[in-house]
Amino acid sequence: MATVGIVGSTGRVGNLLIDALLHDDVLPLSTVHVFDDLKRDLPKDILVTNSMKALLENCDVVIDFSAPIATQTLFEAALENPTPLVVATTGFTEHQQNLMDEASTKMPVLYASNMSAGIALLKQLVEQVSRTLNDFDIEIVEHHHHHKVDAPSGTALTLGEFAAKGRDLDLDKVRVSGRDGQVGARSKDEIAVMALRGGDIVGRHTVGFYNDGEFLELNHTATSRETFSKGAIRAAKWLVNQESGLYSINDCLGI
Repeated sequence: MATVGIVGSTGRVGNLLIDALLHDDVLPLSTVHVFDDLKRDLPKDILVTNSMKALLENCDVVIDFSAPIATQTLFEAALENPTPLVVATTGFTEHQQNLMDEASTKMPVLYASNMSAGIALLKQLVEQVSRTLNDFDIEIVEHHHHHKVDAPSGTALTLGEFAAKGRDLDLDKVRVSGRDGQVGARSKDEIAVMALRGGDIVGRHTVGFYNDGEFLELNHTATSRETFSKGAIRAAKWLVNQESGLYSINDCLGI
C-alpha cells in the first residue's frame, strides 16, 4: 500500500481529492501541503504542512493541482528527495518546464493538462483527423467558469499541439488566440485557440475542422470536477510503480 500527498489542497479539485483519498484503501491520504490555512478538519494522523520537504518525506506519491510557482517549489524539493509526481498544473514558464524535465530523469513524473479519459482519447482523435483532413481549417474553442485565471486553457493548448502535430506544424508559429478589426483572410496553416469565460462551466472543449460544404466538430464536456480528481488518483496508483521518466495520462490508460 502506498500513501499520497496533495499540493493544491485548498482548491476545488484539492478538496475533492481529500474527500476521495480519506476513504481510499489502496492509496490513502497521508499528507496535505498548504501555503496558508486549510479551512477544514482532517484526521489527526494526516500531516498538514507548508514544507515541501516534509510532504515528500511523508508520502509515496504526490498529486499536484496548484499554481506554477507552487509546482516549481515542488520540483525543486523533489530533485533533492525524488518521489513520483502526478502534475496537473498548467501555465508553466520555460524554466518550470525544464525543471519538470529534469525531475523526470530522477523519478516518474506524469504530467497532464487534463486528467480525464475523454480528453486523453480526444487528443489522439484530433491528431488523426488533422492529418487526414489536411485541407480543413482548424478552430478550437474552450469554455470555462469565470474564476479560471489562465487563457487559453492548458487543455485547449494541448489539443492545439496535437492538431499541429498532425500536420507537422509548430503550434507556437501558427496559433491565433484572438481576432479583432481588419485582420485579413484566414491563412491556411492557422490554428485558432479561443477562450470563453462565464458562470460555473467546469470545462468544454470543441475542436472544429471546417471546409467548404462540410465541417466536423469533436466535443468534450466535463460536467463535474470529479472527473479530474478521479483521473489523478487513477494516475497516481499507476505511476507509483513506474520507473523514472516523463509520462502522460495516455500512458496510464494504455492508449
